[in-house]
Amino acid sequence: MQELSSILEAIEKEKGIPRQILLEALRSALLSACRKTFPKAEDMDIQIDLETANIKVLQGGKEVFHPDFGRIAAQTAKQVILQKIREAERETIFGDFSKKMGEIVVGSVHRVEPRSIVVNLGKAEGILPAREQSPADGYRQGDVIRAYVIEVKKAGRGPEIILSRAHENFVKRLFELEVPEIHDKIVEIKAAAREAGSRTKIAVISYDEKIDSVGSCVGMRGQRVKNVVREIGGEKIDIVRWSDNAEAYIRNALSPAELAEVKLSTKEKRAEILVTDDQLSLAIGKKGQNVRLASKLTGWQLDVRPLTERIPLRSIEGVGEKIESILREAGIHSVKDLLKLSAEDLQKIEGIGAKTAEKIVQSALKAVGKGKASSLDQANEESSQPETQTEESVQHQEKDAKPEASSEEGGDNESQ
Repeated sequence: MQELSSILEAIEKEKGIPRQILLEALRSALLSACRKTFPKAEDMDIQIDLETANIKVLQGGKEVFHPDFGRIAAQTAKQVILQKIREAERETIFGDFSKKMGEIVVGSVHRVEPRSIVVNLGKAEGILPAREQSPADGYRQGDVIRAYVIEVKKAGRGPEIILSRAHENFVKRLFELEVPEIHDKIVEIKAAAREAGSRTKIAVISYDEKIDSVGSCVGMRGQRVKNVVREIGGEKIDIVRWSDNAEAYIRNALSPAELAEVKLSTKEKRAEILVTDDQLSLAIGKKGQNVRLASKLTGWQLDVRPLTERIPLRSIEGVGEKIESILREAGIHSVKDLLKLSAEDLQKIEGIGAKTAEKIVQSALKAVGKGKASSLDQANEESSQPETQTEESVQHQEKDAKPEASSEEGGDNESQ
């Protein structure tokens, strides 16, 4: 059994499998094989010396010899050793990738399936399910791929490694790789909210007053954020400043929209946001995306309403008790309703003259911050303006990412 002892010693050194575990497994396998092969083997036992690996067959407490035992022992030893090696390798891989949970791994696309992508990670394969893929992704066999490890679990054929490119933490980790200030813990990403393939919002803070948190993430000429945008397929990224002041944080999160008023209900963690009509579509965003992401980012339930809903009719110049009654009878209950009408429309209502109608319209426009307008159509045009960028919400797209004021500041900070 000198050869077996040498093999066990080599496996213990190379694979890290303790000799005692191998011998215990071998003993159990030999005992099972003997009981199946030899008659009257119920009282049979196997003893293996831990040092020399010598094997003894005992029956009724006495050592016995069977002519076929050597062949059975050799076959069983081979099977047990191979099985234990496979188990040890699986445990090693499981341990290695368990440590990588929450990190980014790099691999190559091994196979593209209808509901997942199988990724070759070297010692193991990762699974990128359809639900964890970004709509902006399009991978083929052999492509290099980076993904975020969200789960590692044991399975029959080895560890199952679940990957994601749609998780908000994937974007956070990408910024950590691109921004040295984040790696050095000078700048921190406090929160992130994402709708993969479309838009991500991140909130950042700097622990050094000389370092601008937004500018650090943007980089010189926007290079850092452009690298992240390129990796996630041109997805838009809003970088806003985190604040422990809830109102300031909410204002930042909803940028580039300008908010007229923020009313907080701390107990319910709910905020009522009032905006002028020309900022309403910008605050809500396309299909509600901006307010949805801002709500997730801040952890507050955000209710965005037009300011006109909160302005009493009586506060409008030219609207007294009598005129208010006339307007309400005509179905006009708010300033928002007023803004849908022109002076000519108001004149058609019995009891309202031309001068009063013009005064009411101009006062209503002034009340919502539009001042004197030549026509109501002009005001409506203003309220339908498309989304724009602001300095505070540094939005970048792969095609036209341009450095803004904060980007230049980030470049200066980086060199300090």
